[in-house]
Amino acid sequence: MLEVKDLTFRYPDTETTWRFTFQVDHGQCIALNGPSGSGKSTLLNLLAGFLTPESGSIHWEGRLLNELPPWDRPVTSLFQEHNLFEHLDVQTNIGLGMHPGLKLSAEQKQAISRGLASVGIAGFESRMPGDLSGGQRQRVALLRALLRDQPILLLDEPLTGLDAEARTQLRSLLLRHKAAGKVLVLASHDAEDRKILADKQLNL
Repeated sequence: MLEVKDLTFRYPDTETTWRFTFQVDHGQCIALNGPSGSGKSTLLNLLAGFLTPESGSIHWEGRLLNELPPWDRPVTSLFQEHNLFEHLDVQTNIGLGMHPGLKLSAEQKQAISRGLASVGIAGFESRMPGDLSGGQRQRVALLRALLRDQPILLLDEPLTGLDAEARTQLRSLLLRHKAAGKVLVLASHDAEDRKILADKQLNL
């Protein structure tokens, strides 16, 4: 279980203080519901360890995560910026999420190829990010997050920029990961995404 209790944060030189309390069980998705500036991305960054809370706690399976650096947390993140390395091909970009040293096994390379097929861009291993459309870049970034195989997925507008067919395909993929026991924390402006994917909502 992911449990967040009285987690507070305030940006310097602002008067707004955010406070978050919620819990999510294995195999559940919680959707963060609120307008721009309501704290959705802030909460995801707190969970990922990119921001430090003023007070409160984040527990996973009873273990306190507050003091852990981002790379030691049981989370994987997909943010709106995609964060693909422009000088690396698709396979290498995805492989960075699986093995920082890029010593990919044959099995891992096969997993990347299967994953690319599952998100509708089979055979894109050697493509460069600059040759991809916005929707294709989004799929690569999502696949990299999923193949890191961490128990908690932090998703910031994961289906933005996709056409209806791709949205349906990737919703099904996320539902399969949820059914496998993953915890999803979803920030999405799309009401249909929240309706299909989320088991509960946190209104911000």
